[in-house]
Amino acid sequence: MADPLVVGISGSSGSIVAVRLLEALRELGVEVHLTVSEAARSVIPHETGLPVDKVASLAAHVHEASDLFAPIASGSFRTRGMVVVPCSMKTLAGIATGYADNLILRAADVTLKERRPLVLVTRESPLSLVHIENMRAVTLAGAIVLPPVITMYSRPGTVDDLVGQVTGKILDALRIDGEVRKRWG
Repeated sequence: MADPLVVGISGSSGSIVAVRLLEALRELGVEVHLTVSEAARSVIPHETGLPVDKVASLAAHVHEASDLFAPIASGSFRTRGMVVVPCSMKTLAGIATGYADNLILRAADVTLKERRPLVLVTRESPLSLVHIENMRAVTLAGAIVLPPVITMYSRPGTVDDLVGQVTGKILDALRIDGEVRKRWG
């Protein structure tokens, strides 16, 4: 069996992408360890209409954001990598500076130090120089910064089509096979 994937949901806008990713990972049989920030616990129901426990039920394991003794806080716990979706600028700053005061930040720190794939689906626009410098820092540390940029070549007809495009890009970045989007060509 393949190593599990860690998914962190921070409190910026875009939690629908996290839900779609969790659904896709479940369909693909990928074991997920999930942690949800306190801010995300408010954003998820507001944006998706879903209770947090319904979203959490899509993961095999759920860890409280305050639980720094969770298995995903240790480098000895093998994973195939981690994605933070959406990744707030606050979370990005914590990862960029190694400020691991919650489980999302600690798991991301461990992912980087173990040289595993870390995908950050950053959500902010426009970007300040501070945001750009933090993106630079995490990129130099080995992370993949993947803003949820929409594509038009597939002629999306719905928001779900756009979310599928971003979800597909995340799966590609993690080297997980799964077709949830229309590809070019």
